[in-house]
This record gives sequence, structure tokens and C-alpha cells, in this order.
Amino acid sequence: MVWILLGALIGIIMGLTIDIPIPVPYIKYTAVIIIVILDSLFGAAKAEVSKEDYSPSVFTSGLVFNIALALGITLLGERLGLDLYLAVTVVFTLRIFANLGVLRRAFLKKIKR
Repeated sequence: MVWILLGALIGIIMGLTIDIPIPVPYIKYTAVIIIVILDSLFGAAKAEVSKEDYSPSVFTSGLVFNIALALGITLLGERLGLDLYLAVTVVFTLRIFANLGVLRRAFLKKIKR
């Protein structure tokens, strides 16, 4: 889990310091991909903390599938003239909060011991 947090911290620092312009038509897609990646990272951390069966192949396949699904829904919404990327963002953000809740409870249990 330390490697996950270290990688996320390095990614955040790089994202804040490196100025890479994102074309306006791709902003929705970039935001959705970032949310999906965060969801996968927190899901992996939750699996490690809650002693679930963590597997790198499951993580990678889940990440790729979730990105494809989120991009597909976002593209479909764009074709239909709907902002379906907002629904994708809400769903994956709720999953992030659920995973953070499990991580918080595990952290508090560890502190109480």
C-alpha cells in the first residue's frame, strides 16, 4: 500500500508542476480517466487493507475495463447530446468514497491496537 500512496503522491506532484495543455474536446475524457484511475488505486488499497484476494492481473484488467466502459459511456453521451460523463463521474466518485471509508476504518482499527 505504501507504493500505491507514493505513486499517487508522485503523480499529483507531477500533475501540478508539469504544464501539459489538454485540448478542450478531450477535457471530459481526461477527467473521466483520472477518476477511474483513482477509483482503481483506492480499490487496490482497500483490497490490501481488508485482506481480500489482491491480484495484479485483476487490478489491470479491471482498470482497463473500467476505463473503456467510462469512455464508452462518455462517448455515447456526447453522441446523444447528453452529459453522461457526469453520471460516470458520480458513480466512480461514490466508489472512491466507499473505498476510502473502508481504508479509514482499517486505519482507525490499527491506531486503536
